[in-house]
Amino acid sequence: MDDISTGVLFSILVLLLLISGYFSGSETGMMALNRYKLRHLASQGHRGAKRVEKLLNRPDRLIGLILIGNNLVNILASAIATILGMRLYGDVGVAIATGALTMAVLVFAEVTPKTLAALYPEKVAYSSSILLQLLMKFMYPLVWFVNGITNGFLRLLGLRVDNMNDSPLSSEELRTVVNEAGSLIPRRHQDMLLSILDLENVKVEDLMVPRNEIVGININDDWKSIVRQLSHSAHGRIVLYRDSIDEVVGMLRVREAYRLMMDKNDFSKENLLRAADKVYFIPEGTPLNIQLLKFQRRKERIGLIVDEYGDIQGLITLEDILEEIVGEFTTSISPTLAEEITPQSDGSLLIEGTANIRELNKSLNWDLPTDGPRTLNGLLLEHLEDIPDSILSVSVSGYQMEIVEISDNMIKQVKILPTQLRKTG
Repeated sequence: MDDISTGVLFSILVLLLLISGYFSGSETGMMALNRYKLRHLASQGHRGAKRVEKLLNRPDRLIGLILIGNNLVNILASAIATILGMRLYGDVGVAIATGALTMAVLVFAEVTPKTLAALYPEKVAYSSSILLQLLMKFMYPLVWFVNGITNGFLRLLGLRVDNMNDSPLSSEELRTVVNEAGSLIPRRHQDMLLSILDLENVKVEDLMVPRNEIVGININDDWKSIVRQLSHSAHGRIVLYRDSIDEVVGMLRVREAYRLMMDKNDFSKENLLRAADKVYFIPEGTPLNIQLLKFQRRKERIGLIVDEYGDIQGLITLEDILEEIVGEFTTSISPTLAEEITPQSDGSLLIEGTANIRELNKSLNWDLPTDGPRTLNGLLLEHLEDIPDSILSVSVSGYQMEIVEISDNMIKQVKILPTQLRKTG
């Protein structure tokens, strides 16, 4: 290089620094890409995304190519810088060239391009992939040789390099993605997606209508009473039983009963029983996501929940699960819950002890614990570890409550103080 002028050597050095910056920025841009967005764009036919996806299918080869190019350029730059230093400053120029080149590489070939690539990974990766794809073809033998050595060394350490696919997202990771989506996904849609993810953590008994609230007809009642109950029914389906809810005989579609009522010749207790559908029983503890699929596969819309002894614990419908996902179809507070909450003049709320804790949390934006009892009465009894015999105040999870009414070994009514409401509102 003695015949090459100092100016030309300096120009070559600047060019090498730019090339080094290209390799550094390309590496960061490729690795900083959102892989799921990349796959989506590639499936939509985006050329840059297709190129990058192909390169990232074998990240060991891509990294090998980038590092080979970067190291060759940096070594050559170091040699040229040394020559320039010796020409300009003699022997001390070697030290000066080393320090100056180190600073130049850090600023212009490492930190700056990598920072830009981290900020704009798509722009950097898609554009740089054009040249990287060409270099991969020309330098493949060298890349293959280097990767063969490194991969062999990794195998000696017990590491596998033949499975480099991204692992699927867990439900918690997917929840984070949805939460971080921001304005990309409307808030209402985010809530629905999060509710779907929550289905696996909620059991059917968390949403069921409790046994004592199941609306049914005792077929051993007199015929006039049965007709009167059918005529005033507010439900689409009614449980038919003999004397006790545990002796269920069928699930009657009220519309079918009305049809029989229109044809008086066919309307009798025997025909009513014949028109009833077979009862669909659901084991207690079934997650909502599993039950939703079972409703779909069995073409059912309603089922009775039974415990391990076969005793009926409650009733759940397909609509209950859908409302868990999309919210109440009518109002922000379900009709049942609205009947159990009475606002007071002092700003407090008078709530029935049978109120469902999960519905209270969803409708009133509270944070009562849901990993134990399902009702407010059960939560207070668990907290007190006894059935109170007088009115008292208690704090549960930071919520100040006054037990107002107690009867039949149950807490019938609870008042939530207004100070707590302001804190949670």
